[in-house]
Amino acid sequence: MKFYNWLIKYRLLIGIILIIGGGVFNYTSSFWPAFPLYFVGVILIAGHFFFGPLRLIQNYLESGDIEGAEKILNSIKTPGLLYKPIRSVYYTLKGNVAMMKQDFEGAEKMMKKGLDLGMPMKEAEGASLLQMGMLSMQKNDLKQAESYIRSALRKGLPDKENEAAAYLQMCSLMMNKREFRAAKDFFRKAKALKPTTSQIVDQIKQIEKYISRIPG
Repeated sequence: MKFYNWLIKYRLLIGIILIIGGGVFNYTSSFWPAFPLYFVGVILIAGHFFFGPLRLIQNYLESGDIEGAEKILNSIKTPGLLYKPIRSVYYTLKGNVAMMKQDFEGAEKMMKKGLDLGMPMKEAEGASLLQMGMLSMQKNDLKQAESYIRSALRKGLPDKENEAAAYLQMCSLMMNKREFRAAKDFFRKAKALKPTTSQIVDQIKQIEKYISRIPG
């Protein structure tokens, strides 16, 4: 795994060196001895531009190293050359990093680009729609927030934590609209998932204090 990550990090440089080496062999000998160097060099360079180094970003995101993640993303100078599903993931990750930095306008712009390109998995699309809904709530655009979150639930979410978060957001939106019966229904769905994320658990405890006292 470490070797593979190292190869991803340096494959452009390695590819260039191999092609130069192929040129030297071609000049001093003939084409065929140089062909393997040309072939592997072209594959490595094409991989750099078509697939990018996104695999390297996972460890940074898991450890909360936003600067490290952003550095990897900023190393991609030509995102338009990325394979379309990977380009979508690239813009989504850019949006995630912007959210971590509280740049909500930049996050929304990047995530919209990712969604417009189409996500490689329905669950990933659902997670992006949920984030868009949360961004809309930050901007107090509640109508748009509800539309995004409902779409996220229809598309499907990657795990019960995200699903519970979506139901809690819908609960909040319904309470704001004074649709208390719907709010209680969404709250019950969130609680039934038994989420373990501390932030979501705290939200459930806070809502539980007063939701039983509201009508509906």
